Amino acid sequence: MSIWRNIVSYFKRESRNGANKFEPRSGSVSLWDYYAGTPLCISTVFRCSKLLSESVANLPVQYLRNRNGIFIDQSGNRLCYLLNVQPDYAISAFDFWRQIVQSLLFDGNAYIVPVYNPASMELDRLALCGRGTVAHDTVNDSYFVCDTVNGIFGTYDESEIIHIKGLTVDNPKVGVSVLTYARLTTDIATAGDKETRNRFVNGGNVRGIISNDRNVTGFGEYQDEQLKNTAVNMDGEFRNGARIVSVPGQVDFQQISLSSTDMQFLESRKFTVREICRFFGVHPSFVFDDTSNNYKSAEQANVAFLSHTLNPLLRNIETELMRKLIAPELYHKYKISFDRRGLYACDLEGMMKYRTQQLQIGTTVNELRQMDNLPPVEGGDVAMVSANLRAITEVGVEPKQPVTEESKESKKGKDE
Repeated sequence: MSIWRNIVSYFKRESRNGANKFEPRSGSVSLWDYYAGTPLCISTVFRCSKLLSESVANLPVQYLRNRNGIFIDQSGNRLCYLLNVQPDYAISAFDFWRQIVQSLLFDGNAYIVPVYNPASMELDRLALCGRGTVAHDTVNDSYFVCDTVNGIFGTYDESEIIHIKGLTVDNPKVGVSVLTYARLTTDIATAGDKETRNRFVNGGNVRGIISNDRNVTGFGEYQDEQLKNTAVNMDGEFRNGARIVSVPGQVDFQQISLSSTDMQFLESRKFTVREICRFFGVHPSFVFDDTSNNYKSAEQANVAFLSHTLNPLLRNIETELMRKLIAPELYHKYKISFDRRGLYACDLEGMMKYRTQQLQIGTTVNELRQMDNLPPVEGGDVAMVSANLRAITEVGVEPKQPVTEESKESKKGKDE
């Protein structure tokens, strides 16, 4: 494998300064200038994308095999290592899945090329194509890849590339990004951020009308020119941060700009936050929106997020992985699935309730201990029922009475 890696590295082309051409180069442009004006500079968009991408990346991926009707994890398989540890040479599985979800949200499509070892023909790595490196021909169902960073070039058939799509509308073969539908809302949010910055920098621009004294009539062209010059001078002083400006005699200034309170500026910002959350399917409480929240509403928001937002996203990825990495004749023997129990890894109270309910429906103690990576205990392979956690083999059998000295003497007297 090391020989093949050296060959790929030798033919790999790099952009100037050895950096990715899709990322800002150090010394040429700052990160602020690079991301300014993009949706990521909006705090709500950043938080929603971070929440969705890291929620998926936080879950382990299981490669399961069907044995006697039960799917067992194949942790020693090469594919399991690629999906959970290191899909490619210089990327971890967490960054891999996080980037895939971000590509779905921002571009609508994520492309993964399975690269096989030419010597053993085993799966060597999963290369996530960079942004703008894949051209999709929907008529011929082919993909042209030109990724200089990953060293992948050529035309691939539909069955040779993993294409995870976002929401599809007219063409089911191409996904559409969430930002395409939320363009108007993101534009409003961007304008609101700029207006907020201008208000803090300039202290609020004042707008108004300069006019003559209404009691005086008969002004001519000369007086109108003087009014215009006065207006220009006052506007310049206001823009420079002046708060009190003298107005010449027989000149009246009427302010027509609305203050932040009049425009309900903060209320419009809150409305924009909730609009963006609707597009991403994230409850406002997850983006720290200042809304009235209690324990019950927080629990319902969490259930809705897992059921209606995260679970369809996981199912979308699982289906495409099975379609491209597992042969059709083996779909009933192997399965790729995210372990959704990882969502409650930090909820100890919820995990205890889950374990208790599992124990009541017939799960053995050793099976629960195996989930927590604990060694088995003696007698822990017997299933229990909720009748004071008695063994299932003892249901319907009268419990044995303890043997005492009195019971022995009474039994001896009956026998005599």
